[in-house]
Amino acid sequence: MRYLLLAVPVLLLPLSYSYAHEDHHHHEHEEAASLAAHEHGAAQLNVALDGKRLELELTSPAMNLLGFEHAPASAADEAKIANARAQLEQPQGLFGLPSAAECTVSEQHFEGELLGSAHAGYKRGDDHDHEHKNEHKHEHEDGGHSDIAARYHLDCSNPDALHALNLKGLFESFPGTEKIQVQLIGPNGQQGVELTPARAQLPF
Repeated sequence: MRYLLLAVPVLLLPLSYSYAHEDHHHHEHEEAASLAAHEHGAAQLNVALDGKRLELELTSPAMNLLGFEHAPASAADEAKIANARAQLEQPQGLFGLPSAAECTVSEQHFEGELLGSAHAGYKRGDDHDHEHKNEHKHEHEDGGHSDIAARYHLDCSNPDALHALNLKGLFESFPGTEKIQVQLIGPNGQQGVELTPARAQLPF
């Protein structure tokens, strides 16, 4: 299976990546770089269209999508998480993919402690997750933060109908998101632009 987004330049990788193979003496630099990339209201989106295959990768602070970054502590928090996940599971609407393009999701994957991913979830009544909840709460008290990543692979029977990427639905679904830095690889080459609610469209 090819992953088209690997073609995106290295500069698009998280700022902390360059420190990943350094020793522990650079830990503080890694934290500083990570914090710099974690800006509330801002998100990143990588898009790649090759033939009929469309790949999308959205990375966002949890605050943008949930309205909070602490571990879920109430039914209301859990409801917000469930609602956010339900919306993330409908990428056609979030990214303005026209029905004429006939895009179907072949694979989707979510990451993020607060979203309840397989990597680190929260479940009522689970002692292990309860411990994780307390650890996560402590992390935020110490100035930590949480990101959410959503990755999609779609097969589009009629890609010629994909004239533009339109993030209006994403901005409306998650009003905490104020700007999205988009890197797009499509038939006309690569382009990067910052989209906002006032400018939510990017031609392929």
